Amino acid sequence: MKDIRAGIGYDIHRLVEGREMWLGGVPIKSVTGALGHSDADVVLHAICDAMLGATGMGNIGGRFPDTDVAYKGVRSSELVTSVYRLISAKGWRVLNLDVNVHLEEPRIGGYLKRMAQVIAEMLEIEPDRVNLKPRTGEGLGEIGRGEAVAAQAVILVARDDREAGDE
Repeated sequence: MKDIRAGIGYDIHRLVEGREMWLGGVPIKSVTGALGHSDADVVLHAICDAMLGATGMGNIGGRFPDTDVAYKGVRSSELVTSVYRLISAKGWRVLNLDVNVHLEEPRIGGYLKRMAQVIAEMLEIEPDRVNLKPRTGEGLGEIGRGEAVAAQAVILVARDDREAGDE
């Protein structure tokens, strides 16, 4: 029998001019980028939180605090890889992932396939198990005004019951 759990993650960052934009581990052509201690990839941050939440291992802020200089400018792909190794060591594997990406501009439809491939590689799953959905703010709120980018991730993980005692 399998132990199956779901986790949810969320992240939001302010957009500023002159900063690179990274989403899903992919550089996005844009005049603005997310402001943050790391590369501020909201998609990957939400995925980290979803994995940690599903497995009962805390949250991204507890694992990688923005007060720690070791994480200044770090690529969020390194954080995802670290979290994935952590959950894998406890016997967890990712079944699938669904992500909403909230961003007014730029339009990211042309980047979704590459993002899914990059994320799938990090999580050692097939790209068809990674679903990304772009959303706009329809002109409303900080997303709609182009002031912020956000992501929500829902993940399903599983492990064999015999490994459940390893926590």
